[in-house]
Amino acid sequence: MALAILLAAPAIAQAHAADATMAAQRRFDIAPSDLRSAISQFSQATGLQVVVAPSAVAGRRTAGVRGALTVRAALDQLLRGSNLSAAVHGGIVVLTPSRAAAPVARRVARSEAPAPLAAAAPVQTAQAEPQDPDNAEIVVSGYRESITAAQELKRRAVGAEDDIVATDIAAFPDLNLAESLQRVPGITITRDTGEGRQIALRGLGADFTRTQLNGMEVLGNTASGMDNRGSVSRSRSFDYSLFASELFNRISVQKSYAAEQDEGGLAGTVQLTTAKPFDYSGNKFVVSAKGQTNSNAPGVTPRAVALASVRSGDWGALVSVAYSKIKSNEYGYRNWGWGPTKYGAKNIGAEIDADTRAKLLAGVYQPTAQSPSSWYTDRQRLGVTSSVQYHPGDNFKLDIDFLYGRLWDHRDDYALATAGSNPLTGSTVNGTQVVHSAVIDDTNTLRAASYTGIDLRSEHHIVENRTDFYQGVANLSWKLGDRLTLRALGGYEESDFGQPVFDKVFMEAKQTAFSYDTRPQIPVNTYGIAITDPNLWTVQRLDVQENKIVNRYANGKLSADYDLGDGLLFKAGGAYKHFTNSGYTWANKVFHNVPANIPVSNDLKQLVGPKTLLQYIVGNVDGVYAAIGDKRDLTAANLQAGSDYKVDEKTWNGFAQVDLDTVVGGMRLRANAGLRYYSTDLTSSGNLAVGTAFVPVVIKDNSHGWLPAANLALDLTKTLVFRLSADRNINRPGLGDLAAAGSITTRPNGGSLSLGNPFLKPFKATSVETSLEWYMDSKGFASVGFFYKNMDTYISPSTVTIPYGQTGLPLSLLIQGQDANTPYDVSQPINGPGADIKGVEVAVQHDFTFLPAPFDHLGVTANGTWFEGKQQGKVGNSFVTLPLFNLSKWAANATLYYEDQRWGIRVSDAYRSKYYTGLGTVGNVGDWIRGTHNIDAQAHVNLRPGIRLIAEGINLTNVPIEQFAGGAIARRVVYTTSGRTFTLGFSAEF
Repeated sequence: MALAILLAAPAIAQAHAADATMAAQRRFDIAPSDLRSAISQFSQATGLQVVVAPSAVAGRRTAGVRGALTVRAALDQLLRGSNLSAAVHGGIVVLTPSRAAAPVARRVARSEAPAPLAAAAPVQTAQAEPQDPDNAEIVVSGYRESITAAQELKRRAVGAEDDIVATDIAAFPDLNLAESLQRVPGITITRDTGEGRQIALRGLGADFTRTQLNGMEVLGNTASGMDNRGSVSRSRSFDYSLFASELFNRISVQKSYAAEQDEGGLAGTVQLTTAKPFDYSGNKFVVSAKGQTNSNAPGVTPRAVALASVRSGDWGALVSVAYSKIKSNEYGYRNWGWGPTKYGAKNIGAEIDADTRAKLLAGVYQPTAQSPSSWYTDRQRLGVTSSVQYHPGDNFKLDIDFLYGRLWDHRDDYALATAGSNPLTGSTVNGTQVVHSAVIDDTNTLRAASYTGIDLRSEHHIVENRTDFYQGVANLSWKLGDRLTLRALGGYEESDFGQPVFDKVFMEAKQTAFSYDTRPQIPVNTYGIAITDPNLWTVQRLDVQENKIVNRYANGKLSADYDLGDGLLFKAGGAYKHFTNSGYTWANKVFHNVPANIPVSNDLKQLVGPKTLLQYIVGNVDGVYAAIGDKRDLTAANLQAGSDYKVDEKTWNGFAQVDLDTVVGGMRLRANAGLRYYSTDLTSSGNLAVGTAFVPVVIKDNSHGWLPAANLALDLTKTLVFRLSADRNINRPGLGDLAAAGSITTRPNGGSLSLGNPFLKPFKATSVETSLEWYMDSKGFASVGFFYKNMDTYISPSTVTIPYGQTGLPLSLLIQGQDANTPYDVSQPINGPGADIKGVEVAVQHDFTFLPAPFDHLGVTANGTWFEGKQQGKVGNSFVTLPLFNLSKWAANATLYYEDQRWGIRVSDAYRSKYYTGLGTVGNVGDWIRGTHNIDAQAHVNLRPGIRLIAEGINLTNVPIEQFAGGAIARRVVYTTSGRTFTLGFSAEF
């Protein structure tokens, strides 16, 4: 049993709160009266929501309840002789006639709109106060039901919290969890290849949000097809594209911090909960199947979900599976970046005027590559959950959960760029290139130009990668006597990212006229040759790369709750966490242009396969590699210097906290206050630049501290809740930032070097927040909240451009045509000045029940946020001030819905204003992405009880992603679209 305690965990937060409430002792004074009136008094005294059919209590009376009793004992006394039985489901008390429980359950089930996906429908909720005798049975079903249940969870929380439950998760055409989360106030998401990928919470990026799955922290890595978005992800942030939303029946976004929570996650914590067998009153079977298509990609692909849950006595078992295959194609125009470029005198045409000539000689900021590009992705996603529960009674609960997820990507990427032997990339133009016209604005930016003597380069890139995620976690709750409850968690998880195929073929077409104009929204290129003529193209270079990233995480927790009486609960516990991150990159680049490019037969050349801005010749990857004979399978001998680093963290922590639930001046007060201590030992091993070479190093560090936290929720009235929170919390640095390593990216006539810093200190912040929430019974909800965070330690980005020879790295890492004088942009995180962030969140939901039929089935839910936060970054030798990365100053979500027992429709708009993504370089400070509106819709028809036909549309306006450099100068980097996605299918539950 001791071993079981160590390997088990607390029950999920919802059940935990319900158990604590039912076991709490209160003083009751309910006189003998009509049972309906007495139930209303009991609900007001305890804060519990009570659901009962009006016919079940009509004409019944109670002998009342007086004295100090536990909530459970008081309820039993209240119902004595009524022939009603009480069951608690997630904190909601459901009363049913003892002999008619089964018929009532069947009747309620028939009145529900069927849940569309593999998630538990929340318990039917009702107003706790007495109803008029002529009212029909109160059953809130479907989307309204999930909204009501989520609001009830929010209302019962002590700190700031938002929830998404059951059908609410499945109520939109969400491809993954990120897109479900974007509906929550304060959350914005980044998108890649047509899907939501990572979240920013309250203006802080993904590394500042802790994600927990079934009570245990979770991390996972994937990859982007575009260099501008980071390519392979190696960070603490969780990539929500790993999982389909159908695998989860509750998402809780905890925005304030309590001492009993794990330290970390300055922005907040996202709690993910998979379905459990005891979420259902009996056996449950669900199946859903859809066909999906995208306007930018051919064909129809499947999306399927199945769930089976069975219960037998004290035992329950559940298995769910979600599989989808998605074809997407993001295409458009991309510059690799903008940088200062000087022209040689011989490279400036005679027709250029003197003033423009002088600017070109001195150096102008010009775009790199001017590239029409396409990123075609064939993606498969598989998720499997299983759960076993043993609940022999309220005093002992053991849950064991397993989750497996796999994400496969097969990508074909294409690009055409002015990046051949005589390119328009790098810091100098001194080959055969001649500029004949140039438009230079007052920011010294070359917005448009025309040339001769340009060498074009096409790229065909095949990528295959996969992420495998495994988690096993046990949660235990064991009540020993009337006052003491032990809770434990034990778990292990692993995330393995592998990219065994990353093969590129570069073809070159020489000596052509070329012009570009970046001023239109979609820049325009003009070519002086027929770029679809295969006879003009030869092989310039072949690149091969392999990547591997492994995250491992072990966690054990043990805590105890002791009921002190009079609404006081003392909690204490400790935990151990061991996290490791390791990986490597193998790479091999072979130039085939000396003494001349290698010709290959035309049957080894092809046009771009997917949709693109224009067609051009690229190499057939398999055919060209076979013809030339370059190796595609790499070994450790091909290690990319600095990529094989490892971060190892071991943390011990402990906490003590007091919870209070009492009545002050007739108002219910719930509060907690506590203190947490943590100590983390960090070992960062890898290679650092010393002299002219990388040398192995092992660097150890320790961080520790005390973290106080306090939260309160005061029910000012029956419908009005006031919250106030204050806490001290930390956020550990990003994995790449801590690396004892550096990664190098080369390009013609230049490159970049990204270095880690194992001596970084954790982010530390003091936070305060407050909110006022109005609950309009079952008809709606409104809230307004304010928060402020002062980060007295903040890791700042820094960048400097220096000759490669000053980096201390060996010349052997350079590519053809580069030497010690080649300029490189060197970036590294540093322990910089602090930062502040503040914000306001407003949310409202209301059903239009006041309208005449059929409009009384309409409703709206909306939220809006305003955030402001600044940081300092070091550019060269000076600090500059920028908005915090990933912070959108304005964000909003709005959903208009209509739903009755036969059909329903929802339309949603998610908006975020512009946000910065990087520091940039000297003279080109501030990388940012333009604001977006993403509109999605869903419609369904209930064909018969339990069977539903569903149609969905995602990104209906085909919103582009527009990325810029240079801050207000707005030098365009990316314009792409990913198409509209449509699905049609059905769901059935039994």
